Amino acid sequence: MSSVPAGLAPRKSVASGAAVLFAIAAIIWGSTWLAIKFQLGSVAAEASVTYRFALAALILALWCAVTRRSLRFPARVHAMLLAQGALMFGINYIAVYKAEEHIASGLVAVLFSSVVFMSLFGTRIAFGTPITGRAMLGAMLGVGGVALLFLPQLAGSGAGRGVLVGIAYGLAAPLLSTGGNLVSMRMQREHLPILQTTAWGMAYGALLAAIIATLSGVPWRFDWTPPYVASLLYLALFGSVIAFGTYLTLLKRIGAGASSYVAVATPVLAMLLSSAVEDYRWTAAGVCGIALAIIGNVLVLRKPA
Repeated sequence: MSSVPAGLAPRKSVASGAAVLFAIAAIIWGSTWLAIKFQLGSVAAEASVTYRFALAALILALWCAVTRRSLRFPARVHAMLLAQGALMFGINYIAVYKAEEHIASGLVAVLFSSVVFMSLFGTRIAFGTPITGRAMLGAMLGVGGVALLFLPQLAGSGAGRGVLVGIAYGLAAPLLSTGGNLVSMRMQREHLPILQTTAWGMAYGALLAAIIATLSGVPWRFDWTPPYVASLLYLALFGSVIAFGTYLTLLKRIGAGASSYVAVATPVLAMLLSSAVEDYRWTAAGVCGIALAIIGNVLVLRKPA
């Protein structure tokens, strides 16, 4: 009977468990970009975002109640929760949905991955975090890769205002999310509980999306067809609750540095799904672009030894 060296089995178990968590988070978040496509159509983006995050907030609040986690916070904290909800969930995802009305979901996912580079400069401005030469090189490669990815569409004779509008919304989303990340970092520094604050953040995001929908005069409709209902449930339960909980568990096990590589895997999977379902056509420039974007992400996310 062979013996296992002391400490080897637990390490293997932790590694395999982390790999499973990483795969779950990357697969779910990588597929949500395509699921959003099924939300577009008869229901306005503002309404769909409201439904999604209201349902997700309700699920999280019920879980907090079952596990006896308090949802009470002082007014000062609610001000931060309102800002987080607006930037990370409400207005941010309205921009995402509107971007997908004009360009392929995989391209929107790659655009959103620029949040890694935007956060690099955001944390520098807000918290004075230094930017290393490697991170700066990664940001330059990443931005260049994203530009190269869109070059065929912009240079093509069929490129019109719709593509430009999609790119504008696609860049606005990570910019807003960067602001949400900075608010979240502030809350983490105050050791606020993540699940409870996320429930409130999603609730505020849904409320703000509803206000925007009302002020914009969009019709309040609901699509009872199976594709819309199924995608809504998937985005609320899996994309907004389960994937988030999985990622938090991964974060606790292996730390922020390694966990953040989910942001590298997500756009790759989104592009593959976009190719299979939306018939996205790859070009040499597109392949080089996504390769540079991935390399840029890795350089920015990689922590010094």
